[in-house]
Amino acid sequence: MTPLAITHFTLTTALGAGNAPNAAALRQGRSGLQPCRFLDVRLPGWVGEVGGLDEPALPAALSDFDCRNNRLAWLGLQQDGFADAVARARTRWGAHRVAVLMATSTSGILQTELAYRHRGADGALPADFHYAQTHNTGSLALFAAQTLGLSGPAWVVSTACSSSAKVFAAAQRLIEAGWADAAVVGGVDSLCLTTLYGFNSLELFSPEICRPWDARRSGLSLGEAAAYALLQREASRGSEPGSEAAAGWLLGTGESSDGYHMSSPHPEGIGAIAAMRQALDSAGCDASVVDYINLHGTATPNNDAMEDRAVRAVFGDAVPCSSTKGATGHTLGAAGAVEAAIGLLALQQGFIPGGLNCGERDPALGANYVTESRAAPLRRVLSNSFGFGGSNASLLLGAA
Repeated sequence: MTPLAITHFTLTTALGAGNAPNAAALRQGRSGLQPCRFLDVRLPGWVGEVGGLDEPALPAALSDFDCRNNRLAWLGLQQDGFADAVARARTRWGAHRVAVLMATSTSGILQTELAYRHRGADGALPADFHYAQTHNTGSLALFAAQTLGLSGPAWVVSTACSSSAKVFAAAQRLIEAGWADAAVVGGVDSLCLTTLYGFNSLELFSPEICRPWDARRSGLSLGEAAAYALLQREASRGSEPGSEAAAGWLLGTGESSDGYHMSSPHPEGIGAIAAMRQALDSAGCDASVVDYINLHGTATPNNDAMEDRAVRAVFGDAVPCSSTKGATGHTLGAAGAVEAAIGLLALQQGFIPGGLNCGERDPALGANYVTESRAAPLRRVLSNSFGFGGSNASLLLGAA
């Protein structure tokens, strides 16, 4: 594929709103996870909660969209000059030539969960509950498109934890096919009762803070986040109005499906291997060019064991790698975009984020897992995202 310019990106997680606080926390090895006190949920476990989302914060014209997920989406769009950059792209290409490709796993389902608590005597949901603008999966793309004044192709990908890595691949295909000249891609997923109780029922929500690659790892910690990137057909072209320099490059993408199990990855990592190799092949690169791998690294026993095998099958055991979920929590449908943004920060600032909470490394895992953040000149970063149902996506990112 032809490298695609990423002119702007931003992320908002439990570490803070915008690139600067997230980069600082990752470099310093700080976690945003806290014991779970979300609403009235008192499960034993840790979550990465974004502050300031409990009260309505949307403009009046967007008030029908008001829910936790869209408040988080709004907060994320206001960071790092991202909305202004999209406005310049809209001027450059035309509103109808800028796509909006979003990702989420549960969208604003919390709004329905809360509305259900306030049903009337006849069982009806409250009159001010707006399903289409809040809970509906497609509402996220509609909200983002209206907020940003865009009218290009718009849709939402919901393939669990691979969702917001896959929108990068979808945008690349859309631009290559000539259906758009630019694309806003991203993922937004907020905490909700379904996710917390669901992962707890699956015995995947660890009572302890998550410990990727640790011998005693017992599951994941959940988080919420919004992350976006602006992809454009061309980066800077001298003095052309609206042209922008690349902040990084999308070099390659890989997608695959295990077809193995509803909630467990293929134990030998066959699908993950295929996604990583496809990302390298699409970029015309071999494994030796990758300087760092941001792992999916959920801290569940099966995922980490599978991913370790898959990484070693493709890269051997020398390439530095780590999971950043000990800092942000697992942000599910937003994880791919969050970790792509972390990969771009690592490329820009020249550092490898350490994987937190790994006190006793699992001796059965042989990849070169980095536990302390360190400076490192990076040119290419691979980011992995693997979801339920065996949906896999890998992104190869390059420095500007």
